[in-house]
Amino acid sequence: MRILNRWRDETGDVPGWVLITLMTAGLVVLLWGLAGPALSGVFEQAINRVAGF
Repeated sequence: MRILNRWRDETGDVPGWVLITLMTAGLVVLLWGLAGPALSGVFEQAINRVAGF
């Protein structure tokens, strides 16, 4: 019965969700920092090829 009451409690695990959100944001910033220049170069090459036609 205690398990059912715990499942019905909709408050959730706020600190856990905050931690997951912060870690996800950190990973996005890290990946963006590493892959940003490479993706920018690929985009510029594609635009130059299209503009060359």
